[in-house]
Amino acid sequence: MKIVSSEEMRELDRRTIQAGIPGQELMYTAGEGLAGAIRTLAGNHQLVDSPVLFIAGPGNNGGDAFVAAQLLFEEDWAVECWLAVPENKVKGDALIWLKKMKKAGVPFRTLETSEDWKSAAESGTDAEILVDGLLGTGAAGEPRGVIADAISFIDSQADRALVVAIDIPSAMSVRADLTVTMGLPKIESLEPEHIDYVGNIEVIDLGIPPEFIEETAGDTTRALIHSFDLSELFPRRSRDAHKGSFGHVLCIGGSKGFSGAVTMAARAAVRSGAGLVSAFVPEAIHGLVALGVPEAMVHSSMPEGDWTAVLAGCGMGRSATTTEQVLQLLEISSVPVILDADAITVMAGQTDALVSARCPLVLTPHPGEFARLFGLKVADVQEDRFGMVRMAADKLGATVVLKGAGTLVASPDAPVAVNMTGNPGMASGGSGDVLAGLITGLAAQGISPFEAACAGVWLHGKAGDLAASEKSQATMAATDMIEKLPEAFREISCR
Repeated sequence: MKIVSSEEMRELDRRTIQAGIPGQELMYTAGEGLAGAIRTLAGNHQLVDSPVLFIAGPGNNGGDAFVAAQLLFEEDWAVECWLAVPENKVKGDALIWLKKMKKAGVPFRTLETSEDWKSAAESGTDAEILVDGLLGTGAAGEPRGVIADAISFIDSQADRALVVAIDIPSAMSVRADLTVTMGLPKIESLEPEHIDYVGNIEVIDLGIPPEFIEETAGDTTRALIHSFDLSELFPRRSRDAHKGSFGHVLCIGGSKGFSGAVTMAARAAVRSGAGLVSAFVPEAIHGLVALGVPEAMVHSSMPEGDWTAVLAGCGMGRSATTTEQVLQLLEISSVPVILDADAITVMAGQTDALVSARCPLVLTPHPGEFARLFGLKVADVQEDRFGMVRMAADKLGATVVLKGAGTLVASPDAPVAVNMTGNPGMASGGSGDVLAGLITGLAAQGISPFEAACAGVWLHGKAGDLAASEKSQATMAATDMIEKLPEAFREISCR
């Protein structure tokens, strides 16, 4: 999905209004989308009956908040709206919706002074969802006065309540769990230094004419991975399809004492929609893997088969045998090969073998593996994640997935794709194995390596979000993500 600057978004809004969609109607569409995002968030977190507090500023973000507050209130939600400026500061379409919201009976109060916000901070709120509608993309400079006080209040509640930001977090000072952005994602929301404030991103379609979006330059170096763009990768399956129709995955991995990694990778490949999954593992762990993935064919000697994608590295170990197997795979495979974990590490100092590989190649390193592969420091990788993943993809001629908050997917001659699904609960053992198996399963079905990687990281993160909302971030495990993959797939396919 195209990423635009704040100025470009304002111009798109202006052209859309000029084309015949009134600003008041655009604001209603935005507020309606915001209300829907809040419903979904509350449902996922079992907070449907919990209070929602909207905190609004005088601009369009405040107007979006007024619309959403009214819609939820009319559905009998426990809703309240606080305005952080005097009412006479609200103008235009936002004022129209403020009046409508008040007429509908939504509980409403203004907090016009620092003392008001100090008192609010002392008494707190019982709301379990707070909505930041203070400042939008038109704000400039550091927030001051009561707006700054309101931002501090929201952020003070972020440890005990879910926070939803409208369009962008105000002044990038509010730690949001979800940012509901209007029309198109904004460049500032995807900057690495803002990742901890933005949270997940949901994009609301405002009905902007497609030709206007096409004519907007946007950021030509980056794009957001979004469900809107993934649906076409999963067409309706033919009624006479069989298991041979959807590819055959081969997972090579595991070692004595490390059966879990390849087991989880194979289980994720099964959940990817691949028709067949095989695993080649050492004899010492054969029984454990076979028991852990009953749908897979598990072998302790290299099997014969018509693989359509191969994964190597999960729990494989860093021995000379691993190096030999990876080099052989790169030399003989004609189908996509996904390298993860140990299979990446043993290639340190041997990147020429990756460049000369006969097969389409996907690498899925975390920052430490990336640093070892290229002889860098982890801090250097993290300081310039975008530049590093771009360099790696161009140098290797491969698709490279640099994992972490805001996972990046790069491939030669394509914008770097940014993923904003996922949460800190996924920072646990086995998460990367699940991702690697999922990407391999998608590639096995004929999806291009770059698109398989993009779809894989989005689905993986979405499954992680669903698992966290049910289990909590602190207690979720990698296997929880595998179990949530079916629900994640439902977001992009009705079948």
